[in-house]
Amino acid sequence: MTRLLFREDAYAKRCTATVTGISDRGVELDQTVFYATSGGQTGDTGTLSRPDGTVLPVITTVKDRETGRILHIIGDDHPLPEIGESLSAELDWENRHKLMRFHTCMHLLCAVIDGDVTGGNIAAHKARLDFNLPDAALDKDEITQKLNELIARNADVYDGEITVAELKANPELVRTMSVQPPMDGGAIRTITIEGIDFQPCGGTHVRKTGEIGKVAVSKIEKKGRQNRRINVVFADQDQPTTT
Repeated sequence: MTRLLFREDAYAKRCTATVTGISDRGVELDQTVFYATSGGQTGDTGTLSRPDGTVLPVITTVKDRETGRILHIIGDDHPLPEIGESLSAELDWENRHKLMRFHTCMHLLCAVIDGDVTGGNIAAHKARLDFNLPDAALDKDEITQKLNELIARNADVYDGEITVAELKANPELVRTMSVQPPMDGGAIRTITIEGIDFQPCGGTHVRKTGEIGKVAVSKIEKKGRQNRRINVVFADQDQPTTT
């Protein structure tokens, strides 16, 4: 199985890897900094560079539906590498960093809204969560203010682990109604936002909430009898990212 370097360091931007498999347009590597689409977070984009200097664009990263293996999808009209070939894998860091900021922000949104999460999506230009709030009256400005207050705390964000037994003893930790947290060999990864939120999560996150930058609730939608969709965008799309 692929070594998930993004689990060890979400800020790792590149790595050297060996091709271990090819599936259609997907390239499997022995290790990767690329996050595959899951948990509502969009898969990473970037490049795979061959020893001869040929650059292969990775248009998205996904998990194979049958095996669960991570596949780096190469754009059409580009050659595929060979099994055993050594490549340099590099993220589109600007895109990834926005995903990290938004994903951490969605955890803050969970802390602001008292309701089970029925769905969600995290892209580089916006993020949203759907909540089971059939009779809730939600105010965009109030939620925006609360989110930015939590962001301004600049709270530490860090990961940890709990056992399956611990999760079963505390089922309320899982906020999502339809998606179970990822399990690695019986251990379940958790994300803690100091003093604000704690829940199982396999996504990538920033180190401190202040790194998210100011956000705004752009729209609240009614999606069926029991769903309210809260859409969030960056208040300033030109905010600098880390280097």
